[in-house]
Amino acid sequence: MTTILGAGGPIGNELAKILAARNRPFRLVGRNPGPVAGGELYPADLADREQTIRAVADSTVVHLVAGLQYNLGVWRELWPRIMANTVEACKRAGAKLVFFDNVYMYGKVAGPMTENTPYAPCSKKGEIRAKIATALMNEVQTGGLSAMIARSADFYGPDTQNGVPNVLVFEPFAKGATASWLVNAAVPHSLTFIPDAARGVAMLADEESAWNQVWHLPTAPNPPTGSEFIAMAAREFGVAPKCRVLNRPMLRMAGWFKPQVRESYEMLYQSDSPYLFDSTKFAKQFGFAGTPYPDGVRIAADSYKGKPRV
Repeated sequence: MTTILGAGGPIGNELAKILAARNRPFRLVGRNPGPVAGGELYPADLADREQTIRAVADSTVVHLVAGLQYNLGVWRELWPRIMANTVEACKRAGAKLVFFDNVYMYGKVAGPMTENTPYAPCSKKGEIRAKIATALMNEVQTGGLSAMIARSADFYGPDTQNGVPNVLVFEPFAKGATASWLVNAAVPHSLTFIPDAARGVAMLADEESAWNQVWHLPTAPNPPTGSEFIAMAAREFGVAPKCRVLNRPMLRMAGWFKPQVRESYEMLYQSDSPYLFDSTKFAKQFGFAGTPYPDGVRIAADSYKGKPRV
């Protein structure tokens, strides 16, 4: 049994589709998990240890793909607890754990981010991610658990409503409005295509030699600048590539009225200079370097136009 903790988000939904297509038994765990054909639904609160233990029982592989409210207080309270609960549940079940992670713990990096990039968070949310990632790999090093961390860059794709490019670019163009970009549209910015991330997670879980280490999920090399990404999206929607760049003063002011913008302000360092995510390790191991950006943008745009994915 493969169990998806935090089901219902874009990575969980894509992973469930892959498991269903492979006729693998899988369990969807969340506060209110939505149905996916072939999946067992199991409502549970991952902040509750006993509920988490029961949800993971009889599992062989567990994917922790939960997404919490984007709020520092919530993260401080719940992420360490959720990680501890998940580790304990996997130990009791004898299950292996895959943690779907981001890159906040690296901080601002000069050059490409790789699996060997040291943790040097420059944000409070990054400090939390570094703490829980370190706790997980300490369990691995002591032999108490088989696990891996699978990291993604900022992501985009079909049915990915919370992806920043979806919110700032695809949604406005779909409505005939002007796109936006954060801080600097003239620097390259790596973006992971969500179907690639789910495919990568599934491939890693099936590869015995992949366990007990950190992986960067397949992300196309040679990322576009913000302006180039917007131009690709505009072509797919048949609109002019109109864009406004949201600078720091504008975002600070918007944060007075919008809590999510206020919570995002400390992460703007990711947007003011090149943001380069390197997944060469995965490409060498599995022969897949990620969907090229023009293809990913086309598929994402088609999802807003109601076109079925091919």
